[in-house]
Amino acid sequence: MPEHAGLWSHGRRALTIGLVLNVTIVASEALAVATIMPIVSKDLAGGNRDLYGWVFSAFFLGSLVGIVMAGALIDRGGLVRPFVLGLGLFSAGLLVGGLAPSMPILVAGRLLQGLGAGGIPAVAYVSIGRALPEDLRPRMFATLSTAWVLPGVIGPTVAALVAETFHWRLVFLGLLPLIGVAAALTLPAIAAVGPAAVSDAEAEREHDAASAARRRLPLALLLAAGAGMTVAGLTDARLVPGLPLVVLGVAIGFPAFRRLTPAGTLQAARGLPSAVLLRGVLTFAFFAADAYVALALQDWRGTSAIESGVVLTAATLSWTAGAWTQARWIGRIGAARFVRLGFATVAVGMIGFGAILSPSVPIAVGVVAWAVAGLGMGFSYSPLSLLVLRDAPPESQGAATAGLQLSDVLGTALGTGVGGAFIALAHRQGAELWVGLAWAFGAGAAVAVAGFTLAGRLRRPVHEPVDEADIERSAGPSTSAERARPTTDGAAPSNQG
Repeated sequence: MPEHAGLWSHGRRALTIGLVLNVTIVASEALAVATIMPIVSKDLAGGNRDLYGWVFSAFFLGSLVGIVMAGALIDRGGLVRPFVLGLGLFSAGLLVGGLAPSMPILVAGRLLQGLGAGGIPAVAYVSIGRALPEDLRPRMFATLSTAWVLPGVIGPTVAALVAETFHWRLVFLGLLPLIGVAAALTLPAIAAVGPAAVSDAEAEREHDAASAARRRLPLALLLAAGAGMTVAGLTDARLVPGLPLVVLGVAIGFPAFRRLTPAGTLQAARGLPSAVLLRGVLTFAFFAADAYVALALQDWRGTSAIESGVVLTAATLSWTAGAWTQARWIGRIGAARFVRLGFATVAVGMIGFGAILSPSVPIAVGVVAWAVAGLGMGFSYSPLSLLVLRDAPPESQGAATAGLQLSDVLGTALGTGVGGAFIALAHRQGAELWVGLAWAFGAGAAVAVAGFTLAGRLRRPVHEPVDEADIERSAGPSTSAERARPTTDGAAPSNQG
């Protein structure tokens, strides 16, 4: 195919449409679940919120394993098998969630969804790298980023209408036919993507990378298990078995995370390690509150699901605006400053949204405040990726970006888990809902302030000069790919599942 042929040319149209549709489905599901969860919780749990946070944490813990699992499968046998497996697990999770008779079954379904959703972006990135020339890749990433805008605008509203007019189960089950269409469109295009043409030296490096990916899978399983135990112990909030679970979870997860991330990450060493750590700090801070925005509005302030969807839509659009703003100005202002500005903006937005826990504060304040928090995420999310690409040696970029992605997903899982633990603890103590919500929002704001402080560690030591032109040259392809809701870098960051 001619190199100048565009994304929508005859030979590339199927791949472009298929990847966009897959991202749109994942984005729609992510925003829909956040909007309807208060309704689901009332139906399945009767007001008991012990497992509310687990609906989100289970998804991200599954994604953490799915990311690594998909990478190992791609290295072993191409793109078709991990793509089919990812869609299959995601579909199975939707089916289980849509038919769930109880919250524990719903949590299990969300875990399956996360396993599948973690693999889909990995296949998308590799197919883009193999099927498209270098000059078209930024345009494809921008197209995938834009695929989040439509679900962000109409997804929460449609989900709320379906849940309030018909039944929340249709929000899960209604996506299954779309997945069938996406698979039919995308699978032939994915199967047609051949292996990358590489030299002998590159082939040897890819073999080494594949071996490293297979070694990471057991570590990812340990990390997910450790994070799950930690969240379970915090949610239990009792001396026994809560404290032993937390201790065991940290003991299992801490060494695994240290081995999966660049040296010095846990110590916030200057430069690359701090960038990897701060991505997890950022997603922890934001999603410790974001997963409970709809709960605060619907169950505490008494709004409809449609009204709470407006708040989530505002944050999605402002995240996009922040991402494009930093892409335009990052070469002049610098990535580290944007990260710091982003953390500060997230903290301000979170504190502002917390004000609506007072019945005297208008809901409009919450809409604006959460949009401010989304703007802060747009400012800071992508620059951390660019700093990692800038600081990682070429031979270590794969491992560094994998560590960044794992930190991202782990931060999201722990943030939603800790927020849910605060809400469950307040419920057990007989406190009103606003108390647990205030703890969750306060924890998110406090972590954002800590991130603002740690962002000073992003600057490399004086003997390693920073060339901001390198960041400016790389800003287009990366930042356009990394848009809201991150579970994963680029396709669905995180990311809420």
